[in-house]
Amino acid sequence: MRLIFAGTPGFAAIALEALVAAGHEIALVLTQPDRVAGRGLRLRASAVKECAVAHGLRLLQPVALKSPEIQRELRDVGAEAMIVAAYGLILPSEVLAMPARGCLNIHASLLPRWRGAAPIQRALLEGDRETGISIMQMDAGLDTGPVLLQESLAITEDDTAHTLHDRLAALGARCVLHALERRLEARAQDAASATYAAKITKAEAQIDWSHPAQAIARQVRAFNPDPGAATTLDGVRLKIWRAQPLGGHPGAPGSVLAADAGALVVATGEGALAIHELQPAGGKRLTASAYIAGRGRLAGARLGA
Repeated sequence: MRLIFAGTPGFAAIALEALVAAGHEIALVLTQPDRVAGRGLRLRASAVKECAVAHGLRLLQPVALKSPEIQRELRDVGAEAMIVAAYGLILPSEVLAMPARGCLNIHASLLPRWRGAAPIQRALLEGDRETGISIMQMDAGLDTGPVLLQESLAITEDDTAHTLHDRLAALGARCVLHALERRLEARAQDAASATYAAKITKAEAQIDWSHPAQAIARQVRAFNPDPGAATTLDGVRLKIWRAQPLGGHPGAPGSVLAADAGALVVATGEGALAIHELQPAGGKRLTASAYIAGRGRLAGARLGA
């Protein structure tokens, strides 16, 4: 099938690879302009751009899709469908109407739950037990279009945003191939059941030790790898990468209850959190035992104070 593909990060690149491997004709790839990234502040190509270049695909990187010139280029492609995955730009109504089979979005949730920019992180923060992929016929709303296909995926107790992202990306690639193989009947979403997955902010990643240990553990998993759940100890910023909630263990929220070879145990508003991996500002990720060995005495210390 002759397609336009629009996407930017690794989640989208996995779908693009699958479409190429399946023999679909990718007539044009759209991705966002290169962005400054890293400590060197160098321009960095998106994962989708790297994939498109590797396969010799025609590529455009517009800052928006509103101009008549860009829309003319899209129209001239004569694509039967446009596949969209985490593109990051709004598709005007003129673009949505161009392909004969419309624009199909690969969305990482079971719509109408978690419409919006951060469905993976929101599902983890909320403690959802399952998520999945929705292949949606795009309309002018924010993830409001009718759904063609859905497949669920269990969220494990060890899942982080990183591991869940990778499993959903692979599932999304399989689902979009299936959606293109045959004509599927679209079903309208139940708007009354919709929830919104707002974009993650760094402020949300700051740990409040008065919250229950279960909620903080979900926060650690949801913000791994980005931006990383964070706290402070003696004025030094710490990112927490791996932790486990514990019951009992009363103490002032944020106070260190134990520091041994296995974990750094910290009191919370309800229960305690066993920290197994952490990272001081400017340093490397460390196991709790390595951090404790280098830090020295921690009994009675207070995190987040």
